[in-house]
Order: sequence, then C-alpha cells, then structure tokens
Amino acid sequence: ITDVWTSQNGGSASVTMFVSLQPVEATDDAFWDQFWADTATSVQDVFALVPAAEIRAVREESPSNLATLCYKAVEKLVQGAESGCHTEKERQIVLNCCRLLTRILPYIFEDPDWRGFFWSTVPGAGRGGGDEDDENARPLAESLLLAVADLLFCPDFTVQSHRRSTVDTAEDIHSIDSCEYIWEAGVGFAHSPQPNYIHDLNRTELLKLLLTCFSEAMYLPPSSDSSNTNPWVQFFCSTENRHALPLFTSLLNVVCAYDPVGYGIPYNHLLFSDYREPLVEEAAQVLIVTLDYDSSTSSSPTVDGTTTGTAMDDVDPPGPDNLFVNYLSRIHREEDFQFILKGVARLLSNPLVQTYLPNSAKKIQFHQELLVLFWKLCDFNKKFLFFVLKSSDVLDILVPILYFLNDARADQSRVGLMHIGVFILLLLSGERNFGVRLNKPYSVRVPMDIPVFTGTHADLLIIVFHKIITSGHQRLQPLFDCLLTIVVNVSPYLKSLSMVAANKLLHLLEAFSTTWFLFSAVQNHHLVFFLLEVFNNIIQYQFDGNSNLVYAVIRKRNVFHQLANLPTDSQSIQKGLQRKKKTPEPISRTNSQDGVSMEGSRPAAPAEPGTLKTSLVATPGIDKLTEKSQVSEDGTMRSLEPESSQPPPEGNPPSAVSDGEPWSGEATHPQQDRRRLSSASSSGQWTPTPDWVMSWKSKLPLQTIMRLLQVLVPQVEKICIDKGLTDESEILKFLQHGTLVGLLPVPHPILIRKYQANSGTAMWFRTYMWGVIYLRNVDPPIWYDTDVKLFEIQRV
Repeated sequence: ITDVWTSQNGGSASVTMFVSLQPVEATDDAFWDQFWADTATSVQDVFALVPAAEIRAVREESPSNLATLCYKAVEKLVQGAESGCHTEKERQIVLNCCRLLTRILPYIFEDPDWRGFFWSTVPGAGRGGGDEDDENARPLAESLLLAVADLLFCPDFTVQSHRRSTVDTAEDIHSIDSCEYIWEAGVGFAHSPQPNYIHDLNRTELLKLLLTCFSEAMYLPPSSDSSNTNPWVQFFCSTENRHALPLFTSLLNVVCAYDPVGYGIPYNHLLFSDYREPLVEEAAQVLIVTLDYDSSTSSSPTVDGTTTGTAMDDVDPPGPDNLFVNYLSRIHREEDFQFILKGVARLLSNPLVQTYLPNSAKKIQFHQELLVLFWKLCDFNKKFLFFVLKSSDVLDILVPILYFLNDARADQSRVGLMHIGVFILLLLSGERNFGVRLNKPYSVRVPMDIPVFTGTHADLLIIVFHKIITSGHQRLQPLFDCLLTIVVNVSPYLKSLSMVAANKLLHLLEAFSTTWFLFSAVQNHHLVFFLLEVFNNIIQYQFDGNSNLVYAVIRKRNVFHQLANLPTDSQSIQKGLQRKKKTPEPISRTNSQDGVSMEGSRPAAPAEPGTLKTSLVATPGIDKLTEKSQVSEDGTMRSLEPESSQPPPEGNPPSAVSDGEPWSGEATHPQQDRRRLSSASSSGQWTPTPDWVMSWKSKLPLQTIMRLLQVLVPQVEKICIDKGLTDESEILKFLQHGTLVGLLPVPHPILIRKYQANSGTAMWFRTYMWGVIYLRNVDPPIWYDTDVKLFEIQRV
C-alpha cells in the first residue's frame, strides 16, 4: 500500500483503516508501520488527513483497530526513548506518532467508555514472543508519559549533545543526568545552551502531545469536588517521572527568559521566524496545567527558610505530591525570584510597548496564561509574593493588568481575563506593602482610554476601576464587590489622591446611593458600605495629604446627608423603586466629568460578532473569597473570627446572604443593564421592607464624615463669603493646612479583607485555564468540535 501521508489517490492506509473497518492483526507490521513511515509531514497534515468523522467511525465500528493503533504508536515512542533516536528515521517515526496521538486522544476522552483505555494494560498486543518484563505491566498512559519525558531530554533530538563524537559513542539516554540538560538558564541553572530551532520544534511537538494527554480534564463536567485530580498530571508530576525537576525548571526558565523583542530591530519578527515563541506558549500552557492544584484542601506547601543553597532541595519535602507544585513552592533565592518577576513583567508589558512604527515590534498573545502562572506563583509561594511587594517592581505587573482590564472591559468574550486580573489585584491588596507601593508617581504614559491625570499609581487604579464599573460589560457586575474591596484594602495607605480620582470615588458613591439602586437588590447596599469605609480610612489615617478628597466630600456633602436621611417607610421604598423605571442607565457617565482621554488611546471595543468564547463557572461571593484581618498598631495582622457572634463593626458591610447568589443571566431591558440582578430571581419574590432597610441603614458608618462636614463646611463657607472666593485653589490651600486632630471620633481599626483559597475559585481557575487553552490552540485545532464537558463554547 502506498505511503499513508503522501498518497493522494485515496488508497492510503489511513483510508483503508478508517473505511474498511476490518480488524487488522496487531502483528501485521507492514500495515501499522505505514502510519509513522518516515516521510516528513507536519501536525497540520495529520489533522487534515485524519478527519474527525473517520476517527469516530473506527472508535464505534472497529474498536480493536483503534486500540491497536494507540498501543502501537505508544510502543514506537517507548522504543524511540529507549534507543535515544539517533537516526533521522527514528526521529521522524517519533514525531509522526506524536502527531497521530495528538489527533486521536481527544476522541478517546470524549467517549466515557474509552476513557479508561489508556489506564489499562494491553494484554499481549504486539509483544511478539516471551519478553514479558515488568515494563509491560504498566498502563499505556504511564508508558506514554514516561516516554515523552525521556524524549524531552534526548541528546541531538531535543537537547544539545554534550559529546563531540560520532553516533557510536552517543550518550546512553538512561545514564544521562537530565539536570545537566535544562533547556534555558534561570532558576537553578546558570548555563544558557546554544539556541537550536530544530530542538525547539521537536520540544514543541512533544509538549503539544503532553498537553493533549492532560486535556482529559476538558471532558469532565465542572464539579465542586476538588478531590478528582487529573490522573495524567498526577502521574507525570510524581516521583515516577525522573525528569520532573529538570522539566519543571526548563519550562519555567524558557517562559521567563523569553524576550519577544529580541535585539530590538524593528520588523525583525516579520523577517525571521521565531521558533522560540511557539515553544514558550506551549511551555506556559503545560506549566499552568501541571500546577492545577487546589491549595485550599491541602496543607499549603510549607516554606520554612531552612533550605540549603540549591534552588530546590531534593530531600522529600513536606507539601503536595505534585512535584511541580512542590518545586514551585520551594524556590527561595532572591536572584531566582528576580529572574521570574522580571521575565513575567517583561512579557506582560509587551502588548503595551508602543513604537512609532506600526507593527514594528512583536506582540505576544499568551498574556492570559502568564496571568494564571503569576497567580500560581503568588498563591503557592508566599516568599515570592513578599518579594514581589518588597520593591516597586510590583508596579510593572500592576500597570499591564490595569491596561488589560481597561482594554477588555466592554468585550464579553474577555470576561475571564477581567476576573483573573481582578483576582490577582485582590490577592496583592491583602498585603500592606501593595497599598504603600501605589503612592509612587505614575509617569509611564501607556495610551489608555481614560481621562488624563497627574498623580500616582493609586489614581490610575481608581480611575480604571471607575471606568470598568461605569462603562464595562454588564457581565462584570459580580466583580464590583471585588473591585471596591481592593480599593478598601489599599485606602489606609494612600497619601494623596488626585482631584480626578477623588471625583471618581464620589461619583461612584452618588450612583450607588440612589434609592432605587439601594432598594432594587438585596446586596446593593454593600457597595455603599465599601465606599464609606474607603472615605473613613483616608480621613482617619491619611487626612494630611488628601485635601483633594476632603474638598470633593465637602462639595458632594448632600450625598452623605441623603444617605443619613434615607427614608425607611414602605411608601418611600415603593416610590424609590418606581423611580428606576423612568431613569435611564443608573450609573451614567454624566456628571462624572470625564475629561479628554489620553492621546493615542483607542476606546474599549466590544467583541466582534462571531468571536468564540468559553463559558465560566460562577465565582464565590466576596464573603467566601476573603477573610477579614485587623491591622494592629505595629502593622501586624490578626485574623478576625467569622462575625456570626458579634454585630459587624463600623464600616463593615453586614455579611452577605449566606450563599451570596452569584449574579447571572442577561438583563432583559437595556435600562436595567447595570442594575445588579434583583434578588427576586434567587429567593422567590424578594421585596425590600422597612425592617430590612433599617437593619443596615442603622449601621452606615457616617459618623466620621458627618463630624468632618460639621467642622469644615462652616469654615469653608466663611472663607468663600469673606474673600468672595469662587476659586477652588484657595479653598484647597486652606484644607491643606487644616487639621482635625482631636475633633474626629476615635480611629476605627483598619480592616483588610485578604483573599483566601477555596474550592470555588479552584474550579473557576480550572474552567478558565482550559477555556483559554482550547481557544488558543487553533493551528492545529486540537479539541475543536469534540464533545467538551468542562465548559460550553459560545459565539458572541
């Protein structure tokens, strides 16, 4: 029979196998060998030549042929790993088997009856004769994974050979110490090997197969049971894989050392193909999948600082069995942290790099994978988190995240990106240092569709958050609590807000404290509590530098008076609810004084019709996402007991409804776009009652602000009358030199809501991560049109 890949006449083996569906003996080598015969093909060819319908037909009609094909392909990979792939022919066979398995595996996973196939041992198939050794008893999946791991450190195939000699004395693949063959300098490895694009291409194909093996997770529906670990990942990241440490290090270093701009020659990327980029993307995706580990169910990896001078110890550590998570949690050298942080910041900033020549710099596309990786680093390695916050380098992560949030805010296909950006900022905001770092002046001028302002990184954060809340996609509503929690967490440390940011905060309070907004959903008043807590923190702890905010509060004092006098009788509640029927979009952008946007910026655009997106599971409510800590005099934090026993302290929203119903569903009327879905849908017909309004109105933390207004308003009015002033600069000058020492209530303790790991977010990350990987792998489209269960694929 003519060669399987080159034959154009329909008589090829693939067609024979897929059409005749007659069982073929496993021993018929002449037949099976055609599938990996040594012609050069590409993975794209394999996808074109082996159509989905035919794979499914074989699976249903001739299962023994499919089983034999898989078994034989794995056997070839094992043989390649055993021999070390010294000849071109062997390498070609290995690559073709790789491509074929990458093509077929998703169709094995989509059928529940086949899912256990790779975890069974194949009795007697193709073992000609009695060489029954222990290796043969391994499940097929394990043989496949170990062969791929060996092949990833195969001299002259995927790594540079260290011998300068002929084929005869080539290294024995079983005696080499793969730690000497790590792919790139960085964590725990100082030597940077010569770039070799053939090796990069071969590694990329093997990693693609590995990712496909791990993708069984896509074919299981989302479940809150975090115990169902991915068996492929579990085995690959266990001590059974002797290459676990060098491979983890290779993947991490390849990603963090990558510099897409290269030597900075404009248009360089258009002239030379970059073989490194596909490898870096594949490495990032494999890395985040191997790190998919629910830290809330296990004791977190301990970091006790007793490790020796190596990057990661080889003693059996406490902590998870997943060695990748284990190694990640035990990186501790400053220079390693610096290398990782600089690499991630450089790559995240790449899409922001503005050049005067359009398209002259290479733009990377894998920022979502990088954000997941950064999240995992901070979540699993607290020393890394503290390192990130120790210097203003954290701002090199913050600015790109704010850029992505602002850019994606109107695009429903990028809701997942919005969530992960906000989650990272929530995690960082739980640490005092983050708030302190935000005081650094913001001078980088990344073109963003926001008002021009002069100020600090805190101003940038507040202005972007205001933009998301007032002009973001309606699906971002569940994030409002998170966004305002971040602002509350940093507020005690903000030394001086700009006038633009101060006005944005007051505009949000104005929008959230209208009666119809407060009465239209059971949890809407929490947003007002958060904002009042921000004002209280700044007035009590940072009054001196914040004359802009104090001035804005005085100007908008009627908002606070209206809140204090919020009506609670049934008639007024009904009237407030009537009002929303007449009012257009609640959070309008009028009176938010949006000045001119920054030069060179483009407005945030909605998704193009037809864009594919993947569905996400709901995220837990803010009360599940965070736990409260109180900051003591000396700056240390202590965790507060859940507040079932005592009433919430001032400035703290009463706990949300126990289940914090996640917001879901589409608003039916454009007017209701920005209203948080009224709670009617979740708990029968909910209606606001006078008792309900009283229950939280009485806890509104207005004392500090009322006292401030009581003291300062008469003084400001007097100045205006005495000097006939209409000029705000004079009033600001007066406020700058004013003091409220001894006039305000005793400062309340600072409350920080720290992110806490929980199985709800672990599941969210799993669906988000696999959704990103599904959509980003289009060439070849590995999972396209297979029966994925973890999420739905939707068109905008």
